[in-house]
Amino acid sequence: MTGLNRTSDGLDSRRKRILFRSWHRGTKEMDLLLGGYVEARIGDLEDAELDRLEHLMDAADADLLDWLTGRKPVPTEYDTDIFHAVSDFHNRDQTTN
Repeated sequence: MTGLNRTSDGLDSRRKRILFRSWHRGTKEMDLLLGGYVEARIGDLEDAELDRLEHLMDAADADLLDWLTGRKPVPTEYDTDIFHAVSDFHNRDQTTN
């Protein structure tokens, strides 16, 4: 089970590919972190945001997990609005539970 609740119906091929990649990272932790964010926001992201998201998704899972959990600082090239949106998306969920 992937955790995916949203279908890819109505998404263009780029968004479908990003949605699939976000839920098939290689580690369950990153599937949940990226997949949850992408599932909730994919329909609202503009092309430039998709560019930054795809760049972020090119990072290794272990690095991305360390950055998102604050174990390591985020390198400048990944310290973007999209990185902060993913982080805030999950931090918000933690503070409301």
